[in-house]
Amino acid sequence: MIGSSFRNACRAWDRFWFHPRDPLVLGSMRFLAGAIILYTHAVWTFQLEGFFGPAQLLPIEHNRLITGSLFAWSHFHWIESWSILWTLHWVALLCMLMFCLGLMTRVTGILTALFTISYANRAVGATFGLDQINVLLAFYLAIGPSGQSLSLDRWIRSRKSGKSPSGAQSPSAPPSILANFTTRLIQVHLCIIYFFAGTSKLLGATWWNGEAIWGAVANAEYQTVDMTWLAAYPYLINLMTHLALAWEATYFILVWPRWSRKWVIAMAFAVHLGIGITMGMMEFGLIMITANLAFLSPVLLRKCLSAAGVSGSTDS
Repeated sequence: MIGSSFRNACRAWDRFWFHPRDPLVLGSMRFLAGAIILYTHAVWTFQLEGFFGPAQLLPIEHNRLITGSLFAWSHFHWIESWSILWTLHWVALLCMLMFCLGLMTRVTGILTALFTISYANRAVGATFGLDQINVLLAFYLAIGPSGQSLSLDRWIRSRKSGKSPSGAQSPSAPPSILANFTTRLIQVHLCIIYFFAGTSKLLGATWWNGEAIWGAVANAEYQTVDMTWLAAYPYLINLMTHLALAWEATYFILVWPRWSRKWVIAMAFAVHLGIGITMGMMEFGLIMITANLAFLSPVLLRKCLSAAGVSGSTDS
């Protein structure tokens, strides 16, 4: 009896991590995350010399005080020339663009991950949750076969093999163990993030008394849409606060069963999109929605793409 249960547990563990998976979801995440990563790093162009040049609004010593580490690597630590600084910045943006489009994905994916880490480690005092999720997704998508779907790499391979450039005759990318393993890493990492984010809120009195959502929407510093009309509905504020807390604290449990997963992911989309629209954190909201796509079924995504007029076989 015990031996049978152990074997079943081992088979379930093996199936969870090492069962081949369609890389279509990873390809979609690469395109979306790549676009957000490209945009957030392109924004640095307007203040590149101030934050990353020799003038250093954020001195390297300041970074080390914040991180408490001497090993937060960044290529900016060794740049003293303006020309080299600008050249490497444009190279980084080019790599991010190529990664987004899925061109030379294996190489540009690794370079994008390294550049993303490097920018974040150099501008520690100016980074936020957006930069951390950028690093997370860039790293995992560089590991996985994210260029096997919805990429220029696959389109080029289809052309070379004599298939239609439109992809109409191009077969779907084959399922792979690495695609599943990478997807599981993203999923588990997300569960850890939500677990600590949710349980840390339990230490805040405003989350217990139901006032936390009001504190967020009434903060003029982050207010892009006036939501202060909620003051007339205190019970609604209370409900929204406790619902958001319950969702975040139980995400790591309820996201796995099929019956509850769709509701958990739908809530994630609603919460992060709502934060993006009302609090001016659209980039963060979009990157979190992109990360949650890891729980989307490749079959469902392929049906959605087909319904949108994109053939499931055009993961080129």
